[in-house]
Amino acid sequence: MRKQTVEHPFGTIKMWMGATHFLMRKFKNVSTEMSLHILAYNLKRMISIWGTTGLIFQLQEQYG
Repeated sequence: MRKQTVEHPFGTIKMWMGATHFLMRKFKNVSTEMSLHILAYNLKRMISIWGTTGLIFQLQEQYG
């Protein structure tokens, strides 16, 4: 069950970033690169769900 639930986002992110390799070396750099990919993926998903104005509204409501 876990494999089915988690596989789609990571497969999508892997395809979105070129499906080959990371641009950086060493764990700290690769971790940072993956974090940026996940942040961009999540922002893209939120924009597709709420739209840009809806996302701005949600962020203003959450963080003032």
